Amino acid sequence: MKLYYSPGACSMATHIVAREAGHNVDLVKVDIPNKKTEDGGDFWKINPKGYVPALQLDNGEVLTEVGVICQYLADQKPESELVPKLGTMERYHQMEALNFASSEVHKQIGALFNPAMTPEMKEVQKSTIGRRLNTLEKMLDGKSYVSGDKFSAADAYLFTVLNWTKMHAIDLSPWPNIKAFMGRVGERPKVQETLKAEGLLK
Repeated sequence: MKLYYSPGACSMATHIVAREAGHNVDLVKVDIPNKKTEDGGDFWKINPKGYVPALQLDNGEVLTEVGVICQYLADQKPESELVPKLGTMERYHQMEALNFASSEVHKQIGALFNPAMTPEMKEVQKSTIGRRLNTLEKMLDGKSYVSGDKFSAADAYLFTVLNWTKMHAIDLSPWPNIKAFMGRVGERPKVQETLKAEGLLK
């Protein structure tokens, strides 16, 4: 399998899940603005959507979207227990957490990367982000991870997009559960490996 990624982008969630699950994937770095792979290939041909992540399977088929790739990688290694079994309520709660990470945390924080945003617009956006973080703070109350005491694919996604708060000078101190969660996930050996592999940690 080939995982098309950009360092620190949302694709890092799928990279973490791949390592946590024990997959051997070939990493292919993508220059997102120019839609080129590191060997000069046309990324549009891999993913017509033009963004990472994209997971190319050994048969040539390509999967896109963070939540879907995370679920796929975890399902191929059920012993990793990164997603619960199909048909269980735990599975649906995991999907709920993945969707929350995607639509409410990823999209809200990710919007701050838009160069057209004025300082005033950014302040409004940060207010919206604050409300989402208030929700996540409650979700993490009394838990080590979003689904309880066990690390899951949703935690990899949340960690990845919450990591962007550093770039946008969003102080997580008002949300102690989130701050503790970030420290806890960040210390995981496979997460450390991922950060090093993407050049984000020495």
